[in-house]
Amino acid sequence: MGEEFKVAGQTMPTITIGYGVFLIIWGLTISLISESNSITSYAPSMAGLPLAISGYMANKTPEKRKLWMHIAVLFGVICAIGGTRFFMVMSDGINYATGSMLMLLITGSLYTLLCVQSFRHARMSREE
Repeated sequence: MGEEFKVAGQTMPTITIGYGVFLIIWGLTISLISESNSITSYAPSMAGLPLAISGYMANKTPEKRKLWMHIAVLFGVICAIGGTRFFMVMSDGINYATGSMLMLLITGSLYTLLCVQSFRHARMSREE
C-alpha cells in the first residue's frame, strides 16, 4: 500500500488544482451569464482560488504537502456545507443560484470524500 493515492491516475494535489480551477471558472461563468450583480454569485470562485493554490503548493513543497492538503479539504467541506443551502431554496426551482448550490453540494461532498480516502490511505501506508 506504499504507493501514492490516485484517482483516475491523478494525485490529490492535481485533482485539487483541477477542482479549484473548475470552481473559479464556474463562478465567473455563472456570474457573467446570469448578469448577476451579487457578490455571492462568485462564491464558487472564492472557494476555488484557495483550493487551486493549496493544490499547487502541495505539489511545489512536498515537505508541507500534509498541511496544504488539510487546508484544501477544509475548503472542500466549506463547499459542501455551503451547498446545503440548496435544500432551503429548491422550492424556487432550478435557476443559476440553486444550480450553483447543488453543484457545490455534490462536488464539495465528492471532493471531501476523496480527501478522506487519501488521508486514510496515507495513514495506512505510514503504519506499514
